[in-house]
Amino acid sequence: MLIGVGAIFLGSFNDRFGPRRLMTFGGMLAGTGYILMSRVNSVWQLYFFHGIIAGIGLSGTDVVLLSTTARWFVKRRGTMSGIVKVGTGVGILVVPIIAAWLISLYQWRNTLVIMGSALFIWVVFCAQFLRRNPSQLGLLPDGEASGPGPAVPLTESGLSFKQACSTRRFWMLCGAYFVVLFCTNTVIVHIAPYAVDLGLAASFAAAVLSIIGGSSIIGRLVMGIVNDRIGSQRAVIICFIIFIVSFSWLQFSRDTRGLFLFAMVYGFSHGGFYAILSPTVAEFFGTRSHGLLLGSVIFIGSVGGAIGPIVTGRIFDTMSSYQAAFLVLLLLAVTGLTLMFLSGQSRKRLANSGL
Repeated sequence: MLIGVGAIFLGSFNDRFGPRRLMTFGGMLAGTGYILMSRVNSVWQLYFFHGIIAGIGLSGTDVVLLSTTARWFVKRRGTMSGIVKVGTGVGILVVPIIAAWLISLYQWRNTLVIMGSALFIWVVFCAQFLRRNPSQLGLLPDGEASGPGPAVPLTESGLSFKQACSTRRFWMLCGAYFVVLFCTNTVIVHIAPYAVDLGLAASFAAAVLSIIGGSSIIGRLVMGIVNDRIGSQRAVIICFIIFIVSFSWLQFSRDTRGLFLFAMVYGFSHGGFYAILSPTVAEFFGTRSHGLLLGSVIFIGSVGGAIGPIVTGRIFDTMSSYQAAFLVLLLLAVTGLTLMFLSGQSRKRLANSGL
């Protein structure tokens, strides 16, 4: 929830001040949060240091970086956003391995100090190279030179936040990503307990999560490229169709082969959704208020992401089975697909049609 709330404010701040100061602040706050966790002695400290301090620091990771990417690239906006999100997928795969290795050598408290310090230093260092848009370096989007002379501020086109909020497309997109995060957070939290509930080994349950992470990396890159070729609305629809196929298969998955196949198919759409959200906001509404609009969609999505695992856990506790909960995910995926069909034409398609 804090990441969602923070996304609204940091998205708005990124529209006004640019990413360098925001990511510097975020890196310092997140690194400090992890360092402080090394001193945890009670539950409230865990909630405060990780949930609040580190949570606020990490809240700008998606909205600030993806909104900045959307301003730097037009022709290959989806591809470049996908590459940025590949970094997230690689981190999900690599960092737990590094953390486990460090814990085996130095115990968990010292490991948190090491990782928090590394996070602090690396993010603050990289943030110094970020700029809000290419005009600040005398460039045009996609790396093209703007010619000699001082940099001329780039006039960004698109709708204001108020104008976008008055459109059906904005609320359809918010509803669709409410569904996406409801489902994705639920799977991340509950797919391993589901595997164990079926009587499968805990090591296998962990392997399912790894497969989802690996497949999501492919989905981020491939769907970013697809987004550039066919447009954001169609790309999101494709992700929802794959979503529906994976959840339909999950209804009948009772063994290792079935769950592995689910993880591969689902993981692809999982990664695709996260890669094409920022390009979708840019295509639908332009870049004038891109950060605030992207942050708002992320916030609505984060509400779904916060309640999804809780609702699913409640259903399991009540019915002693995940089948009803997974059926809810399938129905929600169909709802998300319907919302995207109802969202209307994007700005790019309207422009191409001369309207």
